[in-house]
Amino acid sequence: MVSNGFELTENETRPLIGITAYGERARYGVWDHRTVLLPFTYPDSVIAGGGVPVLIPPLVAAAPAVDRLDAVVISGGPDVDPALYDAEPHPHTGRPRPERDAAEQEIIERALDRGIPVLAVCRGLQLLNVVLGGTLHQHLPDVVGHHGHNPTPGVFGEVEVALEPGSRVAAVLGTSVRGQCHHHQAVDQLGKDLEVTGRAADGTIEAAELAGRPFVVGVQWHPEQDDPRLFGALVAAARERTRT
Repeated sequence: MVSNGFELTENETRPLIGITAYGERARYGVWDHRTVLLPFTYPDSVIAGGGVPVLIPPLVAAAPAVDRLDAVVISGGPDVDPALYDAEPHPHTGRPRPERDAAEQEIIERALDRGIPVLAVCRGLQLLNVVLGGTLHQHLPDVVGHHGHNPTPGVFGEVEVALEPGSRVAAVLGTSVRGQCHHHQAVDQLGKDLEVTGRAADGTIEAAELAGRPFVVGVQWHPEQDDPRLFGALVAAARERTRT
């Protein structure tokens, strides 16, 4: 049996892939209230990669769902609270979402403790870095002198990313990729055991991986927008883990 280019044995089922969701006030139809939401591009990418998407709401009480999942995607979203890395907020740092920060921190820690594969996207990479003791540049234009990583609100900008040969991302994508970026923050000091595996031309860290782990990968761009290959690699890692 074959699904989306990934072979399954007769008795295998598609891995369950958790995706962390936003908790935001939103309007739809006649309603205007607090909502759990997520761009459809995330579950679409998981399905394209051969997995079954499961949304995880931004609640600490929902974090134990990780124990029943085969892999986790930490999605993009608002800025990480700088208090988590002992910094004062920059004037351009957005309003914190403490409930989401706490829930995703617990999800990341549970996944790492259990050896569950992780793909961390944009904010996800930033939070992964903070969970591991790292820090963030709170406003990237102050560092690189331009707005190329976030050129227009609500519009992705293409950024050329050089990938480290021999890394997991390079094994999937080759030695370079044009990533769809929309971020004004980025990794500063690396967290424990993280290794840089991708940089933009201006030096911005665009990919990092956790050393000694089968699949813990963070990317600063948004592969769910146009390239599901990393999601396919995550699903393959999840399937390999269940086979061993």
